[in-house]
Amino acid sequence: MTQQRILVLGAGELGMSVLRNLAGRAGASALNISVLLRPSTLDSADPVKRHEIDTLRALGIATVSGDLAADSVETLAALFAQFDTVVSCTGFVGGKGVQLKIARAALDAGVPRYFPWQFGVDYDVIGRGSAQDLFDEQLAVRDLLRAQSRTDWVIVSTGMFTSFLFEASFGVVDFERGVVRALGGWDNAVTVTTAEDIGALTAEILLTEPRISRRVVHVAGETIGYQQLADKLDAFTGRSFERVEWTVPQLKRELADDADNALKKYRVVFAQGRGVAWDEQQTFNAQRNIAVENVGQWMQRNLRAEGNELAQ
Repeated sequence: MTQQRILVLGAGELGMSVLRNLAGRAGASALNISVLLRPSTLDSADPVKRHEIDTLRALGIATVSGDLAADSVETLAALFAQFDTVVSCTGFVGGKGVQLKIARAALDAGVPRYFPWQFGVDYDVIGRGSAQDLFDEQLAVRDLLRAQSRTDWVIVSTGMFTSFLFEASFGVVDFERGVVRALGGWDNAVTVTTAEDIGALTAEILLTEPRISRRVVHVAGETIGYQQLADKLDAFTGRSFERVEWTVPQLKRELADDADNALKKYRVVFAQGRGVAWDEQQTFNAQRNIAVENVGQWMQRNLRAEGNELAQ
C-alpha cells in the first residue's frame, strides 16, 4: 500500500484534533503525517510549546518549518510539492490575504488534493459583501479552486465551533449575569460542531472511499435555535436565564460605531441568518451514522450544572 503524504498546516485547537485523528489511522491507512509550524515555535524554549512538539513526535508526526504569513507563495509551493494532501487548519489569525496565498501555493505546487481553511459557515450562501469582510477572501479561494482541475479539493463546512457559542466575548451566553441573547431573533438558528468532532470528521472525509472530490461537505454537531439554547440552559442549570433579542438593525448600528470590531462583524452575519445553519439530517455525519456531540452533551462536559463557572 503506497503511503499518502499529508501535511497539516497549524497545530492549534483544530489542527491538533485533525492530527490526532489522522495519527490514529496512520497504520491502517498507510499515512505519513507532517505538520507545518513556524520556526519560532520549533526553536522555542517555552515548556508549553516544547510539550506540544514532544506530543506531536510521540504520535509519529514529523514537523516541518515554515511561516504561512511571512513566506512567499514560491517558498510555500516548494514546500507543499513534497506532499499528496495539504490540510489548512490555520484560521484567520494570519490576517487578510493569507488564505488566498496558501491556496495559490497549493495550486502552484500541483498538490494532488487540498483542504482549505473553510471550517465554518457556508460562504456560498452568505455571498460577497457581508459584514465580515474576511469572508470575501474565502469566496475568492473557492473561485480559485473551482476554476482549475489539476488539484482536487474538499471544503468542510462545520458551522460555528460549539465552544465559541458559549464564549463570553461573543455575547450570546452570559453566565455571570444569567442572560441569553438571540442574534437576529429567537427563531434564528446556528449550526455548531466541536473541534474534536471536526477533527474526527475531517479525517474520515479525507480517507473515505470512494474519494470525495471537488465539493462542499456539510457536518454538524447540532443545529440549534436561540430559543432552544435558552431552554437548554434553564434546564441544565436549574435557573431562569433572561432572554434578550439583538436585532439586525441594532447590531449593524453597533458595528457602524466600531467598524473594526471582528466580534461585532460576526454578530451581524449570524443575526442575518444566511449560510449559518443547515439541516442536520443532510450532513455527512448523519448520513454515515457517525456519533457527534450536541450542545447538551457539550454542556454536560464543560459546564457546571450549579453555578456559573466553566467545569475545570
